Amino acid sequence: MHDNDRRLALVTGITGQDGSYLAELLLEKGYEVHGVIRRASTFNTERLEHLYQDAHEPDTRLILHYGDVTDGQRITNLVLDVAPDEIYNLAAQSHVRVSFDEPMYTVDVAAKGTLAVLEAARQLAKRKPVRVYQASSSEMFGDVREVPQTEATPFYPRSPYACAKVYAFHQTVNYREAYDLFACNGILFNHESPRRGETFVTRKVTRAATRIKEGLQEKLYLGNLDAKRDWGYAKEYVEAMWLMLQSDEPNDYVIATNETHTIREFLDVAFGYLDLNWQDYVEIDPRYFRPTEVDLLIGDYSKAKDLLGWEPKTTFTELGQLMVEADWELAREERFAKTYSQKTVEET
Repeated sequence: MHDNDRRLALVTGITGQDGSYLAELLLEKGYEVHGVIRRASTFNTERLEHLYQDAHEPDTRLILHYGDVTDGQRITNLVLDVAPDEIYNLAAQSHVRVSFDEPMYTVDVAAKGTLAVLEAARQLAKRKPVRVYQASSSEMFGDVREVPQTEATPFYPRSPYACAKVYAFHQTVNYREAYDLFACNGILFNHESPRRGETFVTRKVTRAATRIKEGLQEKLYLGNLDAKRDWGYAKEYVEAMWLMLQSDEPNDYVIATNETHTIREFLDVAFGYLDLNWQDYVEIDPRYFRPTEVDLLIGDYSKAKDLLGWEPKTTFTELGQLMVEADWELAREERFAKTYSQKTVEET
């Protein structure tokens, strides 16, 4: 049984980068956190394991439930059973390039999945107040209509993922206006960390750079190096999600740094930190180009600063370096394990 005074949060996509940081933040604030995870043949909870290991209470306040946002009935049952005070919908097939290969699945999760969460929240709201956070994306701006992008900038999505997110954004606004549901859209620009998935470009770069440094890899293959992105630190961005649901009124917010950098600049930071010249190791692979590219994203976070008191603290260079540090440790561990196993084979 949970403490009646303790706030409850339900988080979809809890096993992802943002979900794990958000779970940490909510637990620190005394919440009971319920996470929705998909059934898989392998464990996919690596980013959450330290939360179990660090828990001092035998009845840990992190509870995981099997479920999938594409199963609307399951989501409704979960929301009504858990009866959370706050719902954070972070679930998505969030890889933009993959969304061109799997458009139907991407839309099922990011668009229809959001509708399932909103509908479940509407049902719960008949019994008790509930607040909903929807993870919107800067990719919705796509072929940008103005620079920088604000909450008022028109959307021009350039991928199945972005189109699905635009649908989810408008459904969130519609549920807020039609049913008086406390629902917020966080339009988050690119946000990275050592927990970023290894198929995303920043993490791909820091993993490769450190493995090259340790002699475990020779080349890194990338697509468009001239794409400009607004990159922030994921750990700070989840705090903005929480702040949105603590406001007096529901609203939509751009969360960004108001700076833009190319992938070349990120390569400079990552390889430079390791005293390497990235041009000696990086090769262009056309397979990584998108059918329709998003060339420039830069977000104006003034509204979040004014209304939530939120602003980014970690610089672009600091972010790249902290990711390199974490991956360098992994690369050194990998090299040690490889050397040890070779030595063992030689001795036998």
